Amino acid sequence: MDTNSASPGRGTPPGPPDPGLLRRLYRDLALTRAIDRESLALQRQGVFPAYVQVLGQEAAQVGSAAALERGRDFAFPTYRELGAAVALDADLTGYLASHRALWHGGLWNPRECGLAPLNAVVGGPVPHAVGWAMGAQLDGTGGCALAYFGDGASSQGDIHEAMNFAGVFRLPVVFFCQNNRWALSVPLREQVAGGSVAARAAGYGMPGVQVDGNDVLAVHTAVAEAVRRGREGGGPTVVEALTYRRAPHSTSDDPTRYRGTPEEAAEEAEWAGRDPLELARRLLLAEGAADPEWLDRTDRAAALRARRHADEVAALPEPSGEEMFTQVLEHPTAALREQQEEWREWHGYRADWEVAENG
Repeated sequence: MDTNSASPGRGTPPGPPDPGLLRRLYRDLALTRAIDRESLALQRQGVFPAYVQVLGQEAAQVGSAAALERGRDFAFPTYRELGAAVALDADLTGYLASHRALWHGGLWNPRECGLAPLNAVVGGPVPHAVGWAMGAQLDGTGGCALAYFGDGASSQGDIHEAMNFAGVFRLPVVFFCQNNRWALSVPLREQVAGGSVAARAAGYGMPGVQVDGNDVLAVHTAVAEAVRRGREGGGPTVVEALTYRRAPHSTSDDPTRYRGTPEEAAEEAEWAGRDPLELARRLLLAEGAADPEWLDRTDRAAALRARRHADEVAALPEPSGEEMFTQVLEHPTAALREQQEEWREWHGYRADWEVAENG
């Protein structure tokens, strides 16, 4: 595997892995893969206006989120963390509702599962996570924040400010970079100086770890250690999961316009040969944690559940436009109420006009 500077063995647990943990991780990987496929189909059918695939990054997301403690920690996702939603046991129909673009931030309860609403701002979840971590430190909850971002977002100024702040105040936060080697259409070599996001951690006075992002157990171990360190007052950690974006950036993207050199084709084939689910299957079999029958049964169960969530999200009724105003503030301001009245008046005009036009 060409991972530039990944340290072999880093993130590997010291003893035999827990069979129960391995089976849980595989169930979440299989469900993430199955829902990802159904979601792409929903986009092709016109149910979703657009979708961002997770293909190839399932282990990085599942392994990291599974290291959190529900009710104590909190994860801050971008728009591509389906695997984190699965691992944190979020309402997955509610999660998928975000991709229908009819609801702001999805329909799941962030407080219940510890997963913040989707954030489409490049690098946006990181300062949010740091703010939450500051609150957890002040309140003495022992909670730890997990901030998701990519190698492209690592070039944003917000990331620098958030890491510096967290380093100064030794906040309990894990900066989790999914280095999938492509910042939309720009390859890693052209936008990350030095080639390593983890190496930047030293400049902020915190440890930085590179881990094989396609190895779900290695990711889980690295993040669990970073969370433990944060809880004990050791401050933040950067964990860089080395992986590969095997799908287009989104369904609106055409990677053939920017990927095509022989070296890039070889790199893509190499990572495709290290599929996270296949690696996990081999691990469970090698450790005696499951047999082929259990693995196949788990895959079938995941496919059925994914289909159910797809059917449910497609059947959800469209929300009332009133929610633009009623879901913003518990106690609306005078200006907001005035805007709501204007909207109702306009909505009434439009309804009358449509009746007149259609007879």
